[in-house]
Amino acid sequence: MPEIREIVTTTPGMPATDGAGVRMTRIIGSPQLDMLDPFLLLDCFESDRPEDYIGGFPSHPHRGFETVTYLLAGRMRHKDNAGNEGVIEPGGVQWMTAGRGIVHSEMPEQEDGLLAGFQLWVNLPAAHKMDAPAYQEHPANAIPTESRAQGAVVRVIAGQTSTGTLGPIVQPLTDPLYLDVELPPGTGFQETLPHDHTAFVYVFRGTLDAEDANANPVRLHAGELGILSHGERLTLRSAAAGARFLLIAGRPLNKPVARGGPFVMNTRAEVRQAFADYEAGDF
Repeated sequence: MPEIREIVTTTPGMPATDGAGVRMTRIIGSPQLDMLDPFLLLDCFESDRPEDYIGGFPSHPHRGFETVTYLLAGRMRHKDNAGNEGVIEPGGVQWMTAGRGIVHSEMPEQEDGLLAGFQLWVNLPAAHKMDAPAYQEHPANAIPTESRAQGAVVRVIAGQTSTGTLGPIVQPLTDPLYLDVELPPGTGFQETLPHDHTAFVYVFRGTLDAEDANANPVRLHAGELGILSHGERLTLRSAAAGARFLLIAGRPLNKPVARGGPFVMNTRAEVRQAFADYEAGDF
């Protein structure tokens, strides 16, 4: 039998602000959970108060990793120093490889007052931290939706599900899986994951019961992240109110991580060089 993926620990995240005062919940990248290799950060933003987010994220640099923006509601306009510009709309995703350096802004555009979504940071291997910047951007209608038993719906953003649906995002360096799963009340969900990939579940609506190695339920409430053990078979079931959650997995890099604000490298010397390059206008 495949080894079961069990919940080994949970965390609720913490309130945070970033950019020009945008309010959010920081789930990965907090004092409680610094990182989950290769995932460096996960922020959840959701507000119907424009003052919580309208300042957005004015121009700022990145080097050495990737940013993944997935919107549930509202719009986000992106612009960078290479002349790229676009708008992420509800249900759309932008997977940006900062590589050797990019300066960009991410500015919300109101749509019925609500902004909701996630930003995930994914590390890059040492040999690829200085790759040329690149984008993978896809609107909602380019993200395949998988319908499963009992009304379960799976949006496949990256990777391939156990039933064969392939998402539009491809990144062989970390082989990510990024699923947005919605379950009606009392509905089961199973997925098979690569045994050694880092994986977690983040619930943003309703309540989930996960299975541990002894088939005992572990309950995850909205706003909680559950870190999964190594293994292959993940079994989840929604509670009476149903559930919606992210299931994210990726190949760990197992290398040193040196952070310096918007730069993530392998050594402190590389971070200092990133600051020097940025100040010299070499991004």
